[in-house]
Amino acid sequence: MKALIQRVDHASVTVEGEVIGQIGLGLLVLVGVGRADTEADVSALANKVVGLRVFPDEQGRFNLPLGEVGGAMLVVSQFTLYADVRRGRRPGFTEAAPPEQAEQLVDRFAQAVQDQGIEVATGRFGAMMEVDLRNNGPFTLMVETQNGRVF
Repeated sequence: MKALIQRVDHASVTVEGEVIGQIGLGLLVLVGVGRADTEADVSALANKVVGLRVFPDEQGRFNLPLGEVGGAMLVVSQFTLYADVRRGRRPGFTEAAPPEQAEQLVDRFAQAVQDQGIEVATGRFGAMMEVDLRNNGPFTLMVETQNGRVF
């Protein structure tokens, strides 16, 4: 799995003119699922993202995880994180999981985060979405898992 994580002051996702998910302070997490990804990758990714100390403490050091600042997470499926741009000019997506597998694992990721006490909002799988955000920092990280391990 791949996750592009952005620390935000607020973020929302809109589908067909309707806001379907929004958060205040927290993390916007764009999640891509690869063909070989499993439940072990879901657990590893959820644990890593929830535990990341990416929020500043009183001294301005990145010392606090999402839960300690009362933040929320907006989870948006993003198969294009698996784009292959090595050849030609059109990205290929053959490494991305099929929609059924991807939807299930993205839903499980959101649930695994929620199970750790974090408020979670989501986009709508497969929909054309408008994602609005105000970056805080900006602070952006890429986290990947393979075979249930973060690398």
